[in-house]
Amino acid sequence: MPDPADNDQNTRPPPDPDDGFRTELPVNLTLENLIDLTGEMEHLNELVMLSLEKSGGFTCNEAYFSCVQPTLDLLEVEIRIRYQPGMSRNEMKLIIQDWIDGEIRELQ
Repeated sequence: MPDPADNDQNTRPPPDPDDGFRTELPVNLTLENLIDLTGEMEHLNELVMLSLEKSGGFTCNEAYFSCVQPTLDLLEVEIRIRYQPGMSRNEMKLIIQDWIDGEIRELQ
């Protein structure tokens, strides 16, 4: 009788999920979608408005975008650095929330 330990199926690792990791976050989200999904849009807006206030106020669309774009770029970098495969939505929310809180503290 063959030894079950010699069976090729017992030595192969289990197949990976389709997206390469298990997570409750959808794959291929934009930064805006991720902020919406985590419920941090209003919190981020608070940071943007405080940044605008500290830089002299909202004077034109160009001033707004010159404030917003670097903020979004920095947030994206933070997410890329701290993201771990398999994170829950709440864990991602905490990354975003912590970063925004830190930026707000620096501006106050």
